Amino acid sequence: MLFKRKDESNIELMEELIPQHIAFIMDGNGRWAKKKGMPRTYGHHEGTKNIRTLALEANRLGIKAMTVYAFSTENFKRPQSEVDFIFKLPKEFFKIYLKDFLENNIQVRYIGHIEQAPKSTRDVILDSVEQTKNNTGLILCFAFIYGAQDEILCAVKDIVKDVKEGAISEDEISEELFESYLMSADLPPLDYMIRTSGECRLSNFMLWQMAYAEMYFSDVYWPDFDVEELYKALDHYQKCDRRYGGLK
Repeated sequence: MLFKRKDESNIELMEELIPQHIAFIMDGNGRWAKKKGMPRTYGHHEGTKNIRTLALEANRLGIKAMTVYAFSTENFKRPQSEVDFIFKLPKEFFKIYLKDFLENNIQVRYIGHIEQAPKSTRDVILDSVEQTKNNTGLILCFAFIYGAQDEILCAVKDIVKDVKEGAISEDEISEELFESYLMSADLPPLDYMIRTSGECRLSNFMLWQMAYAEMYFSDVYWPDFDVEELYKALDHYQKCDRRYGGLK
């Protein structure tokens, strides 16, 4: 089956080469807003709309999971006013778009330490997870108050605790077991990481999961990364030769 873009790009995507799990580092909101003479918070606000747009298209394409880097453990270093604004965004986002996710069979999940967020933020995220838990389409996962190094350290501590308590033995520790202790344990393996805004770094995002993921760095700021840009990124992915360290 072919998915076609009806624009000048004329991109065709093959269903059998669609990634199962894509992750976005949604970068460039602040710079996008600044170019328009607006405050950084305006960029964050407009950027949330794109999550809904791309999630609906990813779901249509048959992608199983889409993880978005919504707030990192390091983002607390930003001005308090900006942090407070970002923490208010989930309430507005789900008030507007939860209906779309329910109607399109999209399941909402999260990874990260949402217990560190204000109660009002936690409640709206947990409510959205609960309302969509039986949906079987795209998993839309929000990495919220998330950091990959923290995730790995938490997994190590949990494994050490279970070894000490006799729940597992040291000899049982493997890559597969380690992955079962990660926050992303219930998500499909990560196939593709997309970062917007021209920056080429991983910013402490899903470091273990990206061991053999393909990567795509777009110069487009996140609020402008539309469905057409998604197709360009997926076209690039479908041309990759994924060997996982072996030969073909």
